[in-house]
Amino acid sequence: MSEEGDGGAPVDPASAAAAVIGRMEPRLSEVTATVQRVILAQIPELRGDEQIVELLRASVEGNIGTIFAAIRHGIDVSAVTAPVAALEYARRLAQHDVTPNALVRAYRLGQQELLSLVFAEVRTDQVGADTALEVLEATFTATARYIDWISEEVIETYREELERWRESRERIRGEQIRRILSGTTESRRIDELSSILRYPLREHSVAVIMWYPQPVLERGELTGMERFLTLAARRLGAASSPLFMAYDRLTAWGWIPLSSNAVDGSVEALKRLAAAERGAPTLAIGSPRSGVAGFVRSHELAEQARAVALRGSGEEQASVASDDPGVVIAAMLGGGDLSAANVWVREVLGPLAGPAESDAHLRHTLQVFLEAGSSFTATAPLLHLHINTVKYRVRKALERRGRPLEDGRLDVEIALLLCRRLPAITGPDWRG
Repeated sequence: MSEEGDGGAPVDPASAAAAVIGRMEPRLSEVTATVQRVILAQIPELRGDEQIVELLRASVEGNIGTIFAAIRHGIDVSAVTAPVAALEYARRLAQHDVTPNALVRAYRLGQQELLSLVFAEVRTDQVGADTALEVLEATFTATARYIDWISEEVIETYREELERWRESRERIRGEQIRRILSGTTESRRIDELSSILRYPLREHSVAVIMWYPQPVLERGELTGMERFLTLAARRLGAASSPLFMAYDRLTAWGWIPLSSNAVDGSVEALKRLAAAERGAPTLAIGSPRSGVAGFVRSHELAEQARAVALRGSGEEQASVASDDPGVVIAAMLGGGDLSAANVWVREVLGPLAGPAESDAHLRHTLQVFLEAGSSFTATAPLLHLHINTVKYRVRKALERRGRPLEDGRLDVEIALLLCRRLPAITGPDWRG
């Protein structure tokens, strides 16, 4: 209900609101500064660099100016155009990984503070309570409709820019990673590279290659791998966030930065986590190394571990580390045709390299025996066997070989490692 003015004519709420806004418009810069201060005080995420703060001011001013014009001239907010500064501010927040919730909250806080300023202006007018209430109601309705409309506009702009920016950033980061791995970034300083990648290259790096033998997450494989890498970095006490790069839809590269005191045991911890975590990808793990050279070398070792893992049989989900016995040797010898390694292993092990399951058991016993320092006492608990059974199996293995252990002992150890890491050598096509 409208009150009467001095001449007795009813006061139109829209006209009264327009009059109030008309008095505030010359103070637009002052109103903008007040609203901006409230937003920055309440939302720490928006306290960026000087350019970001200035762009916030321009966005606030553009929005308030649009609201003022709509109220003064009775314009439907759905017919106005979003301020250029408001859209650009949304894009900039997306580029800085500021959450969209912060952006929406800024609009709500801005609306509240603007209504408080309008209320203060109405109070100075000394109008009747009914007129003041109707002015505030008209102002609230206009600002609420505008905020609902502009929020949808800026959030859509934010999401589009976030997707575009992430794709661009991933592409640039991927190109930089490939340049580092290929050794074509010598002119760049380590701190500059670290800044580009957002990864501390001065620390020790544990490189991992992750994949799923079969698609298991309904096309969410890369998301699952990135989530696992983040979890692994946290469990290992990483110095900062890990570095993730999609190689293809089913394969990803990753690096976990570790301080020197977190290196020991990190590879085994990774393997245990991959084995225990449901939905974890298969891992090929490189030995930890430091600096840019270590970043590259650890990845090279992870590639070697993956090559060996892919040649294994029946262990698709078992993670492999370059530090595992025989992995690097198997990678060097198994990169192509296995015929040369096949012939050499048969020369060293003789019939012990046969495809029969009994030969496989004898090879395993002999390998554990050698790794245990040729101690029957130390080998027995490792195999959960009686010491006499271990002695019997070692003797049978050497009989199968046809030569004593002292005859080429080092060759025997290497050949046994190759049999373990390259099962094709002892496959059904083996010929004695």
